[in-house]
Formats: sequence, C-alpha cells, structure tokens
Amino acid sequence: MQIQAHEVDLSTPTGAMRCYVYRPKEDNSGAPKKFPAIILYSEIFQQTGPIRRSAQIMAGHGFIVVVPEVFHELNPLGTVLGYDDAGRDKGNADKLAKTLEAHDSDAQAIIDYVATLDYYAGKIGAMGFCLGGGLAYRAAINPAIAATSCFYATDIHSGMVPSQPGNDSLSRTAEIQGELQMVWGKQDPHIPAAGRAVVYQQLSDCAINFTWHEFNGVHAFMRDEGERYDAELQLLGYQLAIGMFRRVLS
Repeated sequence: MQIQAHEVDLSTPTGAMRCYVYRPKEDNSGAPKKFPAIILYSEIFQQTGPIRRSAQIMAGHGFIVVVPEVFHELNPLGTVLGYDDAGRDKGNADKLAKTLEAHDSDAQAIIDYVATLDYYAGKIGAMGFCLGGGLAYRAAINPAIAATSCFYATDIHSGMVPSQPGNDSLSRTAEIQGELQMVWGKQDPHIPAAGRAVVYQQLSDCAINFTWHEFNGVHAFMRDEGERYDAELQLLGYQLAIGMFRRVLS
C-alpha cells in the first residue's frame, strides 16, 4: 500500500503543535476509502528518521498516522534533536519542563483534528516508543483511544514527567477503557524488572484489558539506527502492533 504525507499545525492551549500525517494513497478507482487512525508518539528527539519510518510502516498497513512534535512549545516548529549527548540532554530537559496535563490537551487536539478528516473511519489508537510509550499509555486514559501499543515505555513507574498531585499516569490507570499492549526489553536499564512489575501490578489490579510482552532486548531495540537496533525484534514488534490495531480499530 503506497502512502502520502502532509504537515499540519494544530492549535493547543500551549501553542501551535506541528504534526506529521501519513496515510494510504487513494487508488485510481475514485471510490472513497476510510481508515482508522493512530497517534504515534516519538522519543524525546521528536520526529527523527527512525520515527518517520515507523509512521510510514504503520500507514502502509492501512492507518492514518499522526506524529506530533511532543515538545512543540519548547522548541521552534520543525525541531529534530540529534541522537547525541546534546540532543539527549535537551530532550530530557524538555521532558521535565512539560506537564502531563499539556500532553493531555495535545492528544485531544489530535483526536479532534482526525475527526474532521473525510477519510477517517471513526476509531483511533495510540502508539509510542520510550517517552512516547509513556505518552501513549497516558493517551489511553482518553476514552476516545480504543487501542494502545507501548514500546519500552519510560516514566510510568517513576513518575518522572511532572503532573498535578495524584494526576500521574500510573494513578489514573483504571480510566483506560481500550485494549493495551505493553512491549519491553528485559535488558533495558531505563525500565528495570522492578519498574515493570509496578506497571504490571497496577494494570492487573485495575482489571485492564492488556497483553504483556518481554523480550531479550535492550532499550530502543525498535530504532533502526545505532547499535541497539534489533531487526528481528523490530519485525516482531510491528507484527504485534499491526495485529492488535487491525483487530480493534478496523
């Protein structure tokens, strides 16, 4: 399935948010086609090459994919941070400077925008990597999100992303209504076994509809740049996510 892409700047309470939208190309028949949507949350570096390719892969399997700039109010629109010390330091600083409440309003802006698209089929999910995995988990609290796939989601167990007291994502787990998919690397130092256990216990206690997948991988094994990349695990990860989204959203 071929895809096409465009950019859109959405209005949010914290300023304009650039989003990159990928979707299947229309065929030559002229018949209108509608597709489910996915919000795809990036790492702290925003839309890098690997994140763009992830969005293209998902769009190529029949989804409208919206990639927001997660720190739009803290950087000029179009900013991409490097996979280096400077980029990591800036991204981590931005993570601590933006509240979960601001991410909530970003998610709602995307949900509202997608609903205006004449090629939208009516169901939306969320997906993300690293910070984005945690943001996808957070987005799942929104009742519009029907399915969510979180890859090595940071900050859920630690509460590192600031929020109002009692409004952290772990505390609001019971509000998740859709299906949830959690994918982890056992050798990931950012979410050790004890941290994963906290998330698992909360999901179980809240009787959330979720699946749990732990693989022998390090952090960022889905990222197709750098020494952490694991092509076999990446393929398996996409198969898990695409399978769930097709089943639930289509």
